Amino acid sequence: MITALTEAKKNLQKRGFLDIGVDVQLDLFAEIERLKKEKNAIILAHYYQEPDIQDVADYIGDSLGLSQQAAKTDADIIVFAGVHFMAETAKILSPQKKVLLPDLKAGCSLADSAPPELFKKFRDQYPDHIVISYINCSAGIKALSDIICTSSNAEKIIESVPKDQPIIFAPDRNLGSYLIKKTGRDMVLWNGACMVHEIFSLEKITKLKMRHPNAKIIAHPECEAPVLAIADFIGSTTGLLKFTQRDDAQEYIVVTETGILHQMQKENPAKTFIPAPPNNACACNDCPHMKLNTLEKLYLCMEYEQPEITMEENLRLAAKKPIDRMLEISAQAGL
Repeated sequence: MITALTEAKKNLQKRGFLDIGVDVQLDLFAEIERLKKEKNAIILAHYYQEPDIQDVADYIGDSLGLSQQAAKTDADIIVFAGVHFMAETAKILSPQKKVLLPDLKAGCSLADSAPPELFKKFRDQYPDHIVISYINCSAGIKALSDIICTSSNAEKIIESVPKDQPIIFAPDRNLGSYLIKKTGRDMVLWNGACMVHEIFSLEKITKLKMRHPNAKIIAHPECEAPVLAIADFIGSTTGLLKFTQRDDAQEYIVVTETGILHQMQKENPAKTFIPAPPNNACACNDCPHMKLNTLEKLYLCMEYEQPEITMEENLRLAAKKPIDRMLEISAQAGL
């Protein structure tokens, strides 16, 4: 007799998650806490996850913080509530641990914009350049890189490279352009972008600012240059959160994925946070990949320990070198 679990496992690669019904009477928050203790598991969640997932996570952060946590945790199981490249990074740093991702289809438009085979041909055109890659990329791109960076540490990473050393920056052209302005380094850019940060509407943000004249515009550096030009503050996801905690404004127009508003509101209950609108019919800008993860999928992946992230060892070792370099430079810079 074929059970629901057997059928779900058979269809796992096709569906991306264990497609099993969850009893609506089940207290998922309590069950997840139970599974954490029983299995010595830790839940790492990105700021862009839905609020319920953020609330059950042991650590919430951006790509740099999540990488640091994955490298140092003593848990046996890492449950990564984020997208595929983030879970891959955890596996690269902690190969002896079981790494789970609630939905394998939780990809990344930016990572997808840099296929490793095409990037290698691009890189080979610049043999004297070193490659600094934004962490939002596949293990294959990491293996072709010299140093990985995040939006939190990118400036420090670039400044650590001798000024006479030419650089390729990949895969995000918007972040790369912003960093060229910030550092004065003339880098060669790969032409990739994040769908979430590219579709913010300058016109709609400008109109929103007219309706909220006292609101400060805060933006992620993956946004396009015209949007960044009107921002009062530009920073990583963690940088944006910290800015709202120390700044004295009472209203903010937030130009990044809407998941971060949950933490902003928790940390600043008296302040108002307005999601910046994209150039479509939606009122706010959610990442469809990040939002594939749900509390139900999180519970199922912990209960049955699938889907699991696996990786060929030679690829893992090649991808680990530039991540280790990033963590070293970040530690030296006090990040």
